[in-house]
Amino acid sequence: MRIKFSGKKLHYWADRYGYPVNDNQVIKLIPIVKNNGYLTKSQLFKVCKWKSPRSAGHVKKNSIGFIKEITSIALSTQEERTKIEILTLLNGVNWPSASVILHFFHNDLYPILDFRALWSLGIEKVPAQYTFVFWWKYVSYCRKLSLKHNIDMRTLDKALWQYSKENQNSTKI
Repeated sequence: MRIKFSGKKLHYWADRYGYPVNDNQVIKLIPIVKNNGYLTKSQLFKVCKWKSPRSAGHVKKNSIGFIKEITSIALSTQEERTKIEILTLLNGVNWPSASVILHFFHNDLYPILDFRALWSLGIEKVPAQYTFVFWWKYVSYCRKLSLKHNIDMRTLDKALWQYSKENQNSTKI
Protein backbone atom coordinates (compact mmCIF):
# COMPACT_ATOMS: atom_id res chain seq x y z
CA MET A 1 0.00 0.00 0.00
CA ARG A 2 1.12 3.48 -0.82
CA ILE A 3 -0.89 6.67 -0.84
CA LYS A 4 -1.30 8.06 -4.37
CA PHE A 5 -0.97 11.71 -3.37
CA SER A 6 1.21 13.76 -1.04
CA GLY A 7 0.39 13.44 2.63
CA LYS A 8 0.61 17.22 2.74
CA LYS A 9 -2.62 17.25 0.69
CA LEU A 10 -4.69 15.19 3.17
CA HIS A 11 -6.52 18.21 4.56
CA TYR A 12 -7.06 19.57 1.05
CA TRP A 13 -8.82 16.36 -0.06
CA ALA A 14 -10.72 15.97 3.22
CA ASP A 15 -12.04 19.53 2.94
CA ARG A 16 -13.44 18.68 -0.52
CA TYR A 17 -15.25 15.59 0.85
CA GLY A 18 -18.81 15.22 -0.33
CA TYR A 19 -20.39 11.86 0.50
CA PRO A 20 -23.82 11.42 -1.11
CA VAL A 21 -25.48 10.74 2.27
CA ASN A 22 -25.05 13.14 5.18
CA ASP A 23 -22.68 11.85 7.91
CA ASN A 24 -24.51 13.72 10.67
CA GLN A 25 -27.08 10.98 11.27
CA VAL A 26 -24.23 8.60 12.13
CA ILE A 27 -22.06 11.16 13.94
CA LYS A 28 -24.97 12.05 16.27
CA LEU A 29 -25.01 8.44 17.45
CA ILE A 30 -21.36 8.40 18.60
CA PRO A 31 -21.79 9.59 22.21
CA ILE A 32 -24.91 7.45 22.71
CA VAL A 33 -23.35 4.24 21.39
CA LYS A 34 -20.06 4.82 23.21
CA ASN A 35 -21.96 5.43 26.45
CA ASN A 36 -24.12 2.30 26.04
CA GLY A 37 -21.31 0.12 24.66
CA TYR A 38 -23.53 -1.38 21.93
CA LEU A 39 -25.83 -0.46 19.05
CA THR A 40 -29.59 -0.82 19.05
CA LYS A 41 -31.45 -2.21 16.07
CA SER A 42 -32.46 1.25 14.85
CA GLN A 43 -28.91 2.58 15.28
CA LEU A 44 -27.47 -0.36 13.36
CA PHE A 45 -29.99 0.21 10.59
CA LYS A 46 -29.01 3.90 10.32
CA VAL A 47 -25.30 3.05 10.16
CA CYS A 48 -25.77 0.34 7.54
CA LYS A 49 -28.13 2.50 5.50
CA TRP A 50 -25.47 5.24 5.47
CA LYS A 51 -22.81 2.83 4.20
CA SER A 52 -24.82 0.49 2.01
CA PRO A 53 -28.49 1.37 1.47
CA ARG A 54 -29.15 -1.76 -0.61
CA SER A 55 -28.13 -4.20 2.13
CA ALA A 56 -29.42 -2.21 5.12
CA GLY A 57 -32.86 -3.84 4.97
CA HIS A 58 -31.30 -7.16 5.95
CA VAL A 59 -30.44 -5.66 9.36
CA LYS A 60 -34.11 -5.98 10.29
CA LYS A 61 -33.74 -9.78 10.26
CA ASN A 62 -31.54 -9.63 13.38
CA SER A 63 -33.10 -9.82 16.83
CA ILE A 64 -32.63 -6.93 19.24
CA GLY A 65 -30.70 -9.15 21.65
CA PHE A 66 -28.40 -10.53 18.96
CA ILE A 67 -27.50 -7.03 17.78
CA LYS A 68 -26.81 -5.88 21.33
CA GLU A 69 -24.66 -8.94 22.11
CA ILE A 70 -22.63 -8.85 18.89
CA THR A 71 -22.00 -5.11 18.89
CA SER A 72 -21.11 -5.05 22.59
CA ILE A 73 -18.51 -7.78 22.03
CA ALA A 74 -17.07 -5.97 19.00
CA LEU A 75 -16.78 -2.70 20.90
CA SER A 76 -15.28 -4.21 24.05
CA THR A 77 -13.00 -7.11 23.09
CA GLN A 78 -9.24 -6.66 22.92
CA GLU A 79 -8.90 -9.25 20.13
CA GLU A 80 -8.60 -7.43 16.79
CA ARG A 81 -9.89 -10.26 14.65
CA THR A 82 -12.96 -10.67 16.85
CA LYS A 83 -13.74 -6.95 16.63
CA ILE A 84 -14.29 -7.02 12.88
CA GLU A 85 -15.33 -10.59 12.14
CA ILE A 86 -17.99 -10.91 14.82
CA LEU A 87 -19.89 -8.00 13.29
CA THR A 88 -20.22 -9.92 10.02
CA LEU A 89 -22.41 -12.46 11.83
CA LEU A 90 -25.17 -9.85 11.72
CA ASN A 91 -27.50 -9.97 8.73
CA GLY A 92 -26.88 -6.92 6.55
CA VAL A 93 -23.36 -6.32 7.90
CA ASN A 94 -20.43 -7.14 5.64
CA TRP A 95 -16.79 -6.11 6.09
CA PRO A 96 -17.27 -2.51 4.90
CA SER A 97 -20.30 -1.96 7.16
CA ALA A 98 -18.49 -3.62 10.07
CA SER A 99 -15.58 -1.23 9.50
CA VAL A 100 -17.99 1.72 9.74
CA ILE A 101 -19.13 0.51 13.16
CA LEU A 102 -15.55 0.31 14.39
CA HIS A 103 -14.63 3.62 12.71
CA PHE A 104 -17.32 5.64 14.45
CA PHE A 105 -17.95 3.80 17.71
CA HIS A 106 -14.78 2.06 18.87
CA ASN A 107 -12.30 3.93 21.07
CA ASP A 108 -9.39 2.72 18.91
CA LEU A 109 -8.72 4.13 15.45
CA TYR A 110 -10.16 2.25 12.46
CA PRO A 111 -10.50 3.30 8.83
CA ILE A 112 -13.59 2.59 6.77
CA LEU A 113 -13.10 -0.25 4.31
CA ASP A 114 -14.17 1.18 0.96
CA PHE A 115 -13.10 0.61 -2.63
CA ARG A 116 -12.43 4.33 -3.01
CA ALA A 117 -10.07 4.51 -0.01
CA LEU A 118 -8.33 1.33 -1.15
CA TRP A 119 -7.82 2.78 -4.64
CA SER A 120 -6.27 5.91 -3.13
CA LEU A 121 -3.79 3.61 -1.41
CA GLY A 122 -2.80 1.88 -4.64
CA ILE A 123 -5.09 -1.14 -4.44
CA GLU A 124 -6.58 -1.16 -7.91
CA LYS A 125 -8.66 -4.31 -7.48
CA VAL A 126 -10.73 -4.97 -4.37
CA PRO A 127 -10.42 -8.56 -3.13
CA ALA A 128 -13.40 -10.77 -4.00
CA GLN A 129 -13.47 -11.78 -0.33
CA TYR A 130 -11.98 -9.79 2.51
CA THR A 131 -9.79 -11.52 5.08
CA PHE A 132 -8.51 -10.50 8.45
CA VAL A 133 -4.94 -10.39 7.13
CA PHE A 134 -5.96 -7.90 4.42
CA TRP A 135 -8.03 -5.88 6.89
CA TRP A 136 -5.25 -5.69 9.46
CA LYS A 137 -2.67 -4.53 6.88
CA TYR A 138 -5.11 -1.81 5.83
CA VAL A 139 -5.79 -0.73 9.43
CA SER A 140 -2.08 -0.71 10.29
CA TYR A 141 -1.16 1.32 7.23
CA CYS A 142 -3.92 3.88 7.86
CA ARG A 143 -2.90 4.22 11.50
CA LYS A 144 0.70 4.88 10.43
CA LEU A 145 -0.47 7.50 7.92
CA SER A 146 -2.62 9.12 10.57
CA LEU A 147 0.31 9.35 12.99
CA LYS A 148 2.85 10.40 10.38
CA HIS A 149 0.70 13.30 9.19
CA ASN A 150 -0.85 14.11 12.58
CA ILE A 151 -4.36 13.71 11.24
CA ASP A 152 -7.37 12.03 12.80
CA MET A 153 -8.80 8.88 11.20
CA ARG A 154 -12.05 10.55 10.10
CA THR A 155 -10.13 13.21 8.19
CA LEU A 156 -7.86 10.58 6.63
CA ASP A 157 -10.88 8.54 5.60
CA LYS A 158 -12.55 11.56 3.98
CA ALA A 159 -9.35 12.46 2.12
CA LEU A 160 -8.84 8.96 0.72
CA TRP A 161 -12.48 8.70 -0.36
CA GLN A 162 -12.57 12.13 -2.01
CA TYR A 163 -9.29 11.71 -3.85
CA SER A 164 -10.64 8.56 -5.48
CA LYS A 165 -14.01 10.19 -6.21
CA GLU A 166 -12.25 12.92 -8.19
CA ASN A 167 -9.43 10.91 -9.74
CA GLN A 168 -10.47 7.29 -10.24
CA ASN A 169 -11.64 6.55 -13.74
CA SER A 170 -15.36 5.83 -13.38
CA THR A 171 -15.24 3.18 -16.13
CA LYS A 172 -13.09 1.03 -13.81
CA ILE A 173 -15.65 1.09 -10.98
